Amino acid sequence: MNSPLIKDVSVSIILAIIGYFVVGQLFPEADNPQLFLAVGLLIGGVVVSLLHLSNKGSDDSNEETQETTTLYVGNLAYRVNEAAVREHFSKVGNVRSVRLMQDKRTGKKKGFGFVEVDSDDADKMISTYNDTQFNDRTLKVRLAKERKTEN
Repeated sequence: MNSPLIKDVSVSIILAIIGYFVVGQLFPEADNPQLFLAVGLLIGGVVVSLLHLSNKGSDDSNEETQETTTLYVGNLAYRVNEAAVREHFSKVGNVRSVRLMQDKRTGKKKGFGFVEVDSDDADKMISTYNDTQFNDRTLKVRLAKERKTEN
């Protein structure tokens, strides 16, 4: 429930209330509560916009620009799900996504998949998890090969 939208709305409402009282103090002869709230909301919108602009260079935007590498993970137990693989690999580095391959017709897992990770973490994950036990199987972890495109 820590959504950016909820935070933005909360900040705007708080600033609208502050604006209501500030404008009321600056212009005591004006008796227009709608004007006070409008000014407060305007101030809130400007402040929230400025906060978003100042946060563009923060660590949150770093995740979007961080290079990624896809790892092939083979010899997975058929009962393993994506959440378990994500949790296992997250112990060593940042996992962006997990895709476990399934038979299109039957929906049964094929026992291998792909884990997209930050490039900085890829080598460490390979050396940490290749030829190790996970759910009673010996994992095979390596860099994924480029998918061949059909012409």
